[in-house]
Amino acid sequence: MKLSLGPVLFYWDKAQLSNFYAEMSALPLDVIYLGETVCSKRRSFSLDQWLGLGRELQECSQAQLVLSSLTLIEAASELSSLRRLCDNGQLLVEANDMGAVQFLAERKLPFVGGPALNVYNGHTLTQLLDGGMTRWVPPVECSATLISDVLDQVRELGREVPEVEVFAYGHLPLAYSARCFTARAENRPKDDCQFCCINYPDGLPLTSQEGQALFTINGIQTMSAEVTNLLADYAGLVACGADLLRLSPRYQGMAQVIAAYQRVRLGETPPVFVDGCNGYWHGQAGMLRIEEVGLC
Repeated sequence: MKLSLGPVLFYWDKAQLSNFYAEMSALPLDVIYLGETVCSKRRSFSLDQWLGLGRELQECSQAQLVLSSLTLIEAASELSSLRRLCDNGQLLVEANDMGAVQFLAERKLPFVGGPALNVYNGHTLTQLLDGGMTRWVPPVECSATLISDVLDQVRELGREVPEVEVFAYGHLPLAYSARCFTARAENRPKDDCQFCCINYPDGLPLTSQEGQALFTINGIQTMSAEVTNLLADYAGLVACGADLLRLSPRYQGMAQVIAAYQRVRLGETPPVFVDGCNGYWHGQAGMLRIEEVGLC
């Protein structure tokens, strides 16, 4: 089992990003994802600076570096930037939009299929494999059973399954919108948002009228309120065919999270209970915490 560090989904400034990746480069990670996936207005790093960071990390880390693409393309300028990203000539690309898939397939370049591609069956997965996909990150709402069924379908179609990377830790990215909910929460228009997302390094909590934690708002992205944590489900992750576990960055405490997963993959018995939700993994409502004998 490998450990990957997903792209930073929140808006951090340049110094925060630089310090974060400097710390992560010394940790036991097999894959590190770079790049902006949520909003093109977030420009702490330009594409050239992301590539420069990639070169720096290659010198001090053994991890594979992957450049993640934007998830929601809304303008011609974003499409042009996406084309440049796919043509970077240096790093493997994670495609989070079918436009990226098309660009990469036309260039016959291998790519990672990100969770926003919404692949739920073996036939779709096979088409992406034909286009050059080598690693699949299932949608975050997929259960262990669904992932296993999709992989079985691929085998029945006579194909080898790709690497499978499961979103194992972090706020779950659930939906994307043309509207910016963080700007709306501050009564700002999207076109004059003043980059207010930077005030919420772990997103903006949203509660129901009854006071229940419901979502986390991150610009145009709606995320889970709770952090998902599949550490107690490690045996089930292995059984379903996962090759990599994605740990999605949070503002604080990532070194401790990585250390906990590292201990388990080196043979330590997984904990019976951990904080966070895992409902989707068990085919239940995502916000639930399921404890199942034999799996947790």
